[in-house]
Amino acid sequence: MIELQSRADLELLRESIDLECKLAAGRDGQGALPEDFWPTYSAFANTNGGVVLLGVREKKGQFRLEGIVNPAKVRQELFDNLNNRQKVSANLLTDDCVREVVLEGRTLLVVDIPRANRKQRPVHLTTNPFGHTYRRLNEGDRSIADEDVRRMLAEQVEDSRDDRILKGYHLEDLCPETLRAYRQVFANREPSHPWNTLDDQEFLRQIGGWRRDRETGVGGLTLAGLLMFGWMTSIQEELPNYMLDYQERPEAKTELRWLDRITLDGKWSGNLYDFYRKVYLKLSGELKVPFALEKGERKDETPVHVALREALANVLVHADYSDRASVLVVKRPDMFGFRNPGLMRVPPEIAIRGGEHDCRNRTLHKMFRLVGVGEQAGSGIPKIYDGWGGQHWRTPALYERNEPYNQTLLELRMVDLLPEDVLAALRQQFGTGFDALQRNERLTLAAVASERTLSHARVMELTGLHPVEATRLLQGLMRNGFLESHNPGRGAVYCLPGSALPRPEEVFGDGFGYLPNSSGHLPDSSGHLPSSSGHLPDSSGHFPPLPAAGGLVDRVEQRDSQGRLLTEILDAPVIDALKHLDKTYRAQLEVIAQVPRSKGKLEPEEMRELILILCRGHYVTGTSLAELVGRSAEAFRKQHLRPLVQQGRLKFAFPTTPTHEMQAYRTTESE
Repeated sequence: MIELQSRADLELLRESIDLECKLAAGRDGQGALPEDFWPTYSAFANTNGGVVLLGVREKKGQFRLEGIVNPAKVRQELFDNLNNRQKVSANLLTDDCVREVVLEGRTLLVVDIPRANRKQRPVHLTTNPFGHTYRRLNEGDRSIADEDVRRMLAEQVEDSRDDRILKGYHLEDLCPETLRAYRQVFANREPSHPWNTLDDQEFLRQIGGWRRDRETGVGGLTLAGLLMFGWMTSIQEELPNYMLDYQERPEAKTELRWLDRITLDGKWSGNLYDFYRKVYLKLSGELKVPFALEKGERKDETPVHVALREALANVLVHADYSDRASVLVVKRPDMFGFRNPGLMRVPPEIAIRGGEHDCRNRTLHKMFRLVGVGEQAGSGIPKIYDGWGGQHWRTPALYERNEPYNQTLLELRMVDLLPEDVLAALRQQFGTGFDALQRNERLTLAAVASERTLSHARVMELTGLHPVEATRLLQGLMRNGFLESHNPGRGAVYCLPGSALPRPEEVFGDGFGYLPNSSGHLPDSSGHLPSSSGHLPDSSGHFPPLPAAGGLVDRVEQRDSQGRLLTEILDAPVIDALKHLDKTYRAQLEVIAQVPRSKGKLEPEEMRELILILCRGHYVTGTSLAELVGRSAEAFRKQHLRPLVQQGRLKFAFPTTPTHEMQAYRTTESE
């Protein structure tokens, strides 16, 4: 909840994914609810909720207090429309959700819009959900595709998505070895259980893999039974988007190279139980197990084992297998990552707290619990957080993404919150003043020391602070000399005082101007699991040293075998102009970009996935990217590069000058 007590509090705000400001003056200046309030209402309700300030003018990231002459009129209009089903499908607001705030004699209306629950979504305008349902993306309200609306409607009416009977499927569609292995584990855990004597069909009926509809008398395999024990080809006949993928990667990067991989390649059954068994062994194989006794017997697992087991089971039982994203599990030296298709049924913050359970595939959850995998309802995520917290590692990150497809991600990073070497460097720079700071302030400085630059959004992510409190924290650190700011406004980035952040002139030399009328981007955030399968090769060798004292005029240009510019200033080579590239390498890039070059129009998601492939492993200037895909450079930046940076999927080569004409972009990589 936003607390506004003075104009200064208002000036601290910045329009973001959960905040929108609207003037609400009306034609007569007395006050009226603006029509564009309603897409925002739908978007906030269908995403994670948010706040709308009525009576505030926003211009270039700054908020100006205007006020509403007749707030009672606007409030009445709001609730009249909320209760009109011709206008909007659901009223999520109570009187307490709409507050009047008086600042300097002017009245604002603060409208707190909650996230709609599964039974209320989709919240749409008019009586037709198709074409009138919105979702919040970055700082805008975007219409949801019909396919996603249908999925929301299905989620609304189906408490469990995996208990329906499949027509035309039989026991022959199941892998007998998988079912036998499952039954053996069950019998080992419960040797005297009466289900052990049942035949396979009756055993499946008891655990939910086979059932009979009492109204129609029709019996058969359930979707849960097919997913848990079926053959890959049979599963994909029912669920064409079904895909499982495990990757063990050698480095702490998002680049798609792996040492080991398990995917649907036809060499094994392809069902969930076999995937779980294979992947858990990979995840836990190198974990150290200290000697410990419990009730006189040695314990063979640690809280980290438990956390990984819960995370793997969680990703499988909560997945929406009708959605387009794949199930992806990644093991890296610095982290474990889990991605499942579909958004969460309860908000992430509630899932982390525990106690409220709404599993998408309840029968699958039951099947896993019967063989000792998975916690009781609502306790799995807290168990994961507890296991990770006990190691003093960075708090797990549980979050959702809507692009390119609906997906839920869980990142378990094996990184200390405040590494000793970083703390030592900060104490050396700031002395005893560093230890006198509050925890969130020290965490912010440790992050900026590790990541070079920090954004307002990144501070909120690290600390969990509200936008106003995050701004106050940053301003306090700047006021006391711990941080300095670059690129003021909505695209501001923060760094340690005196940090030598890279500038375009240091890499490309002098003589480049700035793009006119170009708006800034937001700096990059933390890494994420990629959703694209392509990759480009890394640079070989090392970066040569810069001239010792020659200055920019004497800058010596050095390139790798592909023609990419090498510089010690950046952490990767740069494609600064296509004309410098090796002909064979340029031809490879042009093949990747062939579709947008040959098509006049491309879906935004398809274009952005292609951009991520082109920007993997090196920086590419915006003009070079635009030339590769056959688009106008300025429009290309606004339509595609800016959103990808705002989403944290691309990062700047030069964060202090985001609108420079030689700005270059690279896919985000984890710290």
